[in-house]
Amino acid sequence: MDLALKAAQTAGNAGEVPIGCVIVLDGEVIATAANRTMWDRDPTAHAEILAIRHAAKAVGSERLPACDLYVTLEPCAMCAGAISFARIRRLYYGATDAKGGAVESGVRFFSSPTCHHTPEIYSAISERAAADLLRDFFKARR
Repeated sequence: MDLALKAAQTAGNAGEVPIGCVIVLDGEVIATAANRTMWDRDPTAHAEILAIRHAAKAVGSERLPACDLYVTLEPCAMCAGAISFARIRRLYYGATDAKGGAVESGVRFFSSPTCHHTPEIYSAISERAAADLLRDFFKARR
């Protein structure tokens, strides 16, 4: 999660919402990404989506069943869908997102009967550090 927090800080320094993501396979980091929606002018350029794309290329498959994903904020519905489609083994996330989250908040994507794959879910990993990054980012913009 420390690497995901560093990626989030990098995003925040660039003016992006500070969210970072890391994907690990067999104890090795195979992808790291941060939000780039503004930089790329792409509403799908969330940290999780970008990391999944990199990881899929790294392993040569659209399926990542032996991979673990670490992200600093509870994934939104789009990212939860991508995590499910990629067959990510474990999801670790930091801060809960009561407004936009879709794991334990909002639509609870993985609890839907139409969800094809549900990863093991671990929440509140480095929660305070992740929440502080977001809080400080938005406070500076108000």
